[in-house]
Amino acid sequence: MVLFNKFVEIGRVVYIFKGKDEGKLAVITNVVDGNKVLVDGPSTGVQRSVRNFKDLHLTKYVVNIRVGQRTGGVQKAFDAANVIGQWNESSWAKKIAQKKVRAGLTDYQRFKVLRLKQLRNRLIANEAGKLRKAAKKAN
Repeated sequence: MVLFNKFVEIGRVVYIFKGKDEGKLAVITNVVDGNKVLVDGPSTGVQRSVRNFKDLHLTKYVVNIRVGQRTGGVQKAFDAANVIGQWNESSWAKKIAQKKVRAGLTDYQRFKVLRLKQLRNRLIANEAGKLRKAAKKAN
């Protein structure tokens, strides 16, 4: 039984969630030690730098590059693998985008969302009640 399916490896695409490049994708180009990696993300605007594992999330995407690949080679491999397109289609990226939209709502917009959710839940509860009544009559 395999416990993990995402490993720290050369070419693994990571999501940076802390620091100045927060919210961007980068590629692991080399492992410095047990706590740090060298990342590069020329297609997303991340400059080549050493990052701590605690600031990164591993994604399921892997790019075919060599150890210590230069920035131009990383960019070619990143673009050839269409990582950004795949990332934008993922549920993870969609959740992040949804959180940004929700964070930008005004009080009134949040109130409208609340009322719409209440209306939806009331409709669902009414239909479920009708189904329960029909099931009781059938028995």
